[in-house]
Amino acid sequence: MTDRPQPATPNDKSVVEAYLSAQKESAAQDSGLGLIPAAPEGFRSGFVGIIGRPNVGKSTLMNQLIGQKIAIVSPVPQTTRNRLQGILTTDAAQMIFVDTPGIHKPHHKLGEVLVKNAQSAIGAVDVVLFVVDGMEIVGGGDKFIAELLINVKTPIILGVNKIDARTDLTPSHINAIDRGYQELAQEHGWELINFSAVTETGLPELQTRLTEKLELGPYYYPPELVTDQPERFIMGELIREQIILLTREELPHSVAVTIDRVQEDAKITRVLATIYIERDSQKGILIGKGGQMLKQIGSNAREQMQKLISGKVYLELFVKVQPKWRQSGLRLAELGYRVDK
Repeated sequence: MTDRPQPATPNDKSVVEAYLSAQKESAAQDSGLGLIPAAPEGFRSGFVGIIGRPNVGKSTLMNQLIGQKIAIVSPVPQTTRNRLQGILTTDAAQMIFVDTPGIHKPHHKLGEVLVKNAQSAIGAVDVVLFVVDGMEIVGGGDKFIAELLINVKTPIILGVNKIDARTDLTPSHINAIDRGYQELAQEHGWELINFSAVTETGLPELQTRLTEKLELGPYYYPPELVTDQPERFIMGELIREQIILLTREELPHSVAVTIDRVQEDAKITRVLATIYIERDSQKGILIGKGGQMLKQIGSNAREQMQKLISGKVYLELFVKVQPKWRQSGLRLAELGYRVDK
């Protein structure tokens, strides 16, 4: 087994780096205690950071790779807010995917938090998967992220997603898109892989290439685990997903969700959640005429929760106005959005 670099001192690393270092140390301890099985000879493991502009398909990709929905997806950009870790364990490797918020120019305190957290994850993982939109010619946003990766020492793969959606593009347009990303990869010495997170075309090759770039290492998590996030977090995300899907432009990103109580009985799990918005006018949109919008959000989210826990769920939703919560560091912290410094 090859030696991994020694972790830096706490003063020299970010919160993300400290967390990942602690996770690697605890994995070795748990293995010694028999809590996690010993990995077979030649086994590879590590953390894979999935980065890219908003709405390039990062969350969809992670869900497909691990074979289960743990990250919310929608056609609305900047859906992902927290770094969500999905775990894929095969006979050859264990990959812990870190799905980061889309890197973009922030317009409020929440946006600053999201971008800082995404950037901090870049230097703290073992492999970086830079995902771009294969429907669009390489642009300023992609080049900005490429600049952030110049001094990154870890292996980087440039993943061109959405190749399944090119049916309406002309051959010359497709050639222009491909040529731009090929030049970007060659300029930085990155490997390039085309794939579709929706149809899974190219995903076996991507998985193979990621495995090859990982170092020899142990199981960091039990092989049957698919995420390190608690069910409460995922339940909150499932509610937020339905709000985004059903309200679209009316309530873009001014919504936060907290799970206030989860009570598990023999036959049903009761969940109480609060939806936070910024203005009184948004409350009417969220509740809808006769309460129909809130009922639809609750019904759809409940169905997803029942799939998550494989059991019946009773979901009760409350709506609360919290003015300018996206602009307040204190409110962001209260709602679970931490800044990694």
